[in-house]
Amino acid sequence: MARFLVIASSSDIGSAAVALLRDGGHEVVTTARREDAGADVVLDATDFDAVDEVVAERGPFDGIACFAGSLLLKPAHLTSREAYDEVIAASLTTSFATVRAAGRHMRTGGSVVLVSSAAVMAGLPNHDAIAAAKAGVIGLLHSSAATYANHGLRINAVAPGLVETSLTASLTSSEASRSASEAMHALGRLGTPDDVARAVLFLLDPANAWITGQVLGVDGGLSTLRPRQRA
Repeated sequence: MARFLVIASSSDIGSAAVALLRDGGHEVVTTARREDAGADVVLDATDFDAVDEVVAERGPFDGIACFAGSLLLKPAHLTSREAYDEVIAASLTTSFATVRAAGRHMRTGGSVVLVSSAAVMAGLPNHDAIAAAKAGVIGLLHSSAATYANHGLRINAVAPGLVETSLTASLTSSEASRSASEAMHALGRLGTPDDVARAVLFLLDPANAWITGQVLGVDGGLSTLRPRQRA
């Protein structure tokens, strides 16, 4: 049995990951920003000291997964500084705080899994702020994976396509928008939280200890394939 920390466990994908880890017999410590989310720890994951404290006091951990994030679909010229700062904080600052704490306290190795986005590679319109934040996550993991490799600390990320969650409900609520979104994915469907959670578990698994500095696309082909139009 391994011990894991799941940050933002109240998110749909985070919840799926927690369920799969516990089904596998692992011990999981969960965090969420809200007190009513049912997590073990109430945590503002943008707070470096607070994340550090959780890792130090609730560890040791074999792995940490950070699912904190947000979604903003606007072009740059319609994005306020406040909205931009919120997107960067939710996705990039939380990831940096996670890596920072892991680097300080996981000195004998383990795994960190972050969440980027297929939008970084696909060049999707109106994803300007979120693509900037999620591209930062990829830069962070590449550098930090090199920094902490000599301690056996592996740092990777998943990059989902459009996943059916409460966060993306506005993109799948109408038949027209859902059909358009499905058509962008070569496999012809949207992702599920379990699709992404299973990939996270793969990267957390100590059995896969020769994988670091990688971004695993879990996107139905969105970032790399241009499918034929379906009849």
